Amino acid sequence: MIKWLIVTVLAMVVFSGLRPFLSRFGIGRLPGDFNFQAFGRGWSLPIASTILLSLFAALIARLI
Repeated sequence: MIKWLIVTVLAMVVFSGLRPFLSRFGIGRLPGDFNFQAFGRGWSLPIASTILLSLFAALIARLI
């Protein structure tokens, strides 16, 4: 279970770095992705996109 938690957190970090590029394809604007303003700054919590990208990465890993 802890491995999946680590993978999910790492996927969220990678997603945050790639967010400007992936937003052109609609990733980051899924129904489970939360964007909000707090403390004068915009925050993003891309839960649905992270799950989608993790499943895609697992599929690729399984095929290889």
